[in-house]
Amino acid sequence: MSTVAPAPAPTSDLLAVTFRIRRFNPEVSAAVAWHDFRVEIDPKERVLDALHKIKWEVDGTLTFRRSCAHGICGSDAVRINGRNRLACKTLVKDLDATRPVTVEPIKGLTVLKDLVVDMEPFFQSYRDMLPFLITTGNEPTRERLQSPADRARFDDTTKCILCAACTGSCPVFWNDGQYFGPAAIVNAHRFIFDSRDEAGERRLDILNDREGVWRCRTVFNCTDSCPRGIQVTQAIQEVKRAVITRRL
Repeated sequence: MSTVAPAPAPTSDLLAVTFRIRRFNPEVSAAVAWHDFRVEIDPKERVLDALHKIKWEVDGTLTFRRSCAHGICGSDAVRINGRNRLACKTLVKDLDATRPVTVEPIKGLTVLKDLVVDMEPFFQSYRDMLPFLITTGNEPTRERLQSPADRARFDDTTKCILCAACTGSCPVFWNDGQYFGPAAIVNAHRFIFDSRDEAGERRLDILNDREGVWRCRTVFNCTDSCPRGIQVTQAIQEVKRAVITRRL
């Protein structure tokens, strides 16, 4: 007579993690406070999933930005355990969950509420770089062709998603809101070295300003924090050399 072994009791893969979130609501108080939230979460899930769980199930007043949730839009950049990251790309298992996971807004930009910062100064610096192809003469009758080598010259800086993680990690930007910041320079680089563009000199003149590339102190925070792996510091150095040599 055969017997059937009882099915093993299901085991939970959830982990109890404390998320310590910096809270600020100017409509309630001018003071900043840290609130702890204990969340049961799968360690393979992301910090963004934890923020959703807190907002949807615990405290609906928690405010943060997010859109695509797949590391493309860059809208959910926050400071996690002291480092700028995208909440949608940071897995809980990659953090030290034995201690509270701190989540706060990126530095250097005015906090509007909780994890939301005023991005307008950041985007104004981006617009100041003339982030579009500028040419002269008649409209072309065919595609503007470019060799693979010419494209490779600026390929790395085309990856920027304007999340502000690099700019918000720059100590010069923290202390001087007039500095254009790494992201603006990266996006200038993308067009300065584009062989089809004719406004490289204009951009170099803009970046030769006292708040331009010469404010960079080569700290490498920007490179370390970029979620797209852009060699930000290298791009800034290439722009510095172009300002001096005027070789595009």
